[in-house]
Amino acid sequence: MLRWFRFFSLWPLWALHALGWVGGWLAWALSPTYRRRFLDNVRQAGLGWPAVLGAVGQAGCMSAELPRLWLGRPAPLQWAEDQAAMDAYASGKGVLFLTPHMGCFEITAQALAMRFGGQYGPLTVLYRPARHAGLGEVMEQARNRPGLEAVPTTLAGVRQMIKALRAGHAVGLLPDQVPPEGMGQWAPFFGKPAYTMTLAARLAAQTGARVVLIWGERLSWGRGYLVHTQSMGHDLSADLDVAVVQINQAMERVILSCPQQYLWGYARYKSPRQDA
Repeated sequence: MLRWFRFFSLWPLWALHALGWVGGWLAWALSPTYRRRFLDNVRQAGLGWPAVLGAVGQAGCMSAELPRLWLGRPAPLQWAEDQAAMDAYASGKGVLFLTPHMGCFEITAQALAMRFGGQYGPLTVLYRPARHAGLGEVMEQARNRPGLEAVPTTLAGVRQMIKALRAGHAVGLLPDQVPPEGMGQWAPFFGKPAYTMTLAARLAAQTGARVVLIWGERLSWGRGYLVHTQSMGHDLSADLDVAVVQINQAMERVILSCPQQYLWGYARYKSPRQDA
């Protein structure tokens, strides 16, 4: 698998996105289950088909661009806004970056590492180890780079995140993914109960870290990426139940800012798996 990743990492970004766009529409055409979940999630968010049409192809782009982002030369990127990130880093309290399954979340970690890693220390990100040995080898090489440290979704990984925040460093999470049983709680997401991780709220409460919303917009025709950041606009509640709802609401706002790049086919409302 590493050989194939190296091969595709040499492709220009526009070609990978074109390939991914076709793949996204093939997945849509060939999987009734995927189509139904996609459309159900869109309707739950109160949106119509025209608002999300581009998301079908964008889902394929998300996968096709990985070889370039993990093993290829740096992709072009710009910052749309960075003040929220700069203010949070300057506070010295640690920064908790939150992003939904939207746009290119791989590029946001790389952008933060390149922009702030030298001055404020590495960004720690949580990842689930791949079941396929070959893919695990690729991920290990790609996600541990200067200014970026990847830790597994284990108790040891969470402890590393807490340690990083207490040292004034930053961590990154995707709080809209479904956690294992016992690591979340049911909370509204676009008005429907979704099993939601409590880790983000707990990290903020235990460390006093600043919370910043971030997402990487995928630009058309392989022109690269545009990184957006914004503050929560308010402190998270000390009540864990309320804080989890606040984070879900923040994710909703980010998603609705560009619904064409959200992963609507993600099984957000599924029941959690039993194994941690």
